[in-house]
Amino acid sequence: MTVDARRALVVGIDDYPTAPLAGCVNDAKALEVLLAQNHDGSPNFSVRLLTSDLELITRAVLREQIERLFADATDVALFYFSGHGTESNLGGYLVTTDAARYDEGVSLTDVLTLANNSPVHEVVILLDSCFSGSFGQVPAVSSESANLREGVTVMTASRASQTALEVAGRGVFTELVCGALEGGAADVLGNVAASAVYTYVEQALGPWDQRPLYKAHVSRTLALRETLPSVDVEILRQLPQWFSDADSVFPLDPSYEPLAEPSDPERERVFGCLQKCRAAHLVEPVDEEHMYFAAIHGTGCRLTPIGRHFWRLVNSGRV
Repeated sequence: MTVDARRALVVGIDDYPTAPLAGCVNDAKALEVLLAQNHDGSPNFSVRLLTSDLELITRAVLREQIERLFADATDVALFYFSGHGTESNLGGYLVTTDAARYDEGVSLTDVLTLANNSPVHEVVILLDSCFSGSFGQVPAVSSESANLREGVTVMTASRASQTALEVAGRGVFTELVCGALEGGAADVLGNVAASAVYTYVEQALGPWDQRPLYKAHVSRTLALRETLPSVDVEILRQLPQWFSDADSVFPLDPSYEPLAEPSDPERERVFGCLQKCRAAHLVEPVDEEHMYFAAIHGTGCRLTPIGRHFWRLVNSGRV
């Protein structure tokens, strides 16, 4: 997938005339860096960064940019907003710098409608603002239009009645999202899925903190970023060589240990690979707590449930 097939609009507003914020621009710039490139430097999203320290972000400007993001067909479009949020009896709003009573900014209902009607295959919406959890829960919206169409994922910093916190010049929610994208939520292959980002954020926040919200109507796992895999792909591809089937035991003996005499470089290499698989929870020693003792005592190692999953993927040529 090329970078042209993945585009992102990243917005951060600190400069509100009556209630300025301190972390939204920082958050937007930090997220832009992570979305623009994968860990290895390869291009990821083509990002349009919109921050209030460089330009005036009015309701008209924000609305135009959101419409442009969702207007044309592409594989993935991601919208991120960090700034004030508010709600009224008409629903929630992303507050812009020209907010006025009864015209606070861009309606969350409008954002949802644009996302649902977009020809973009996969849409991801990340909102770090107060009351952002009202997204899709607007009383004035019919139940049909409040639903997410297939391919849309929404993640918000807080529930409909909660505020979103800033600490030390960063939003709590976005800082955790960045940690997830840096690798905290990566799978064995290094892919960071949207659902895994939510799990990472949700587990990091205590029961008395703001509670994030996640909604999705998807049929496939969408990776937002690629980081370092916990086990090199070339090692994963050797699993069927070491384990004849997903339930077999790979026999170990003291000759696999690096300190064994005489030295056996090939067995030491295999043992080192198996230890990496052990660290990634793909392999476990048999009847021992550590791989070292499995070798010394001549037991062996076997695949864990997730290890058996990757064995099947490799064996069917899918890795």
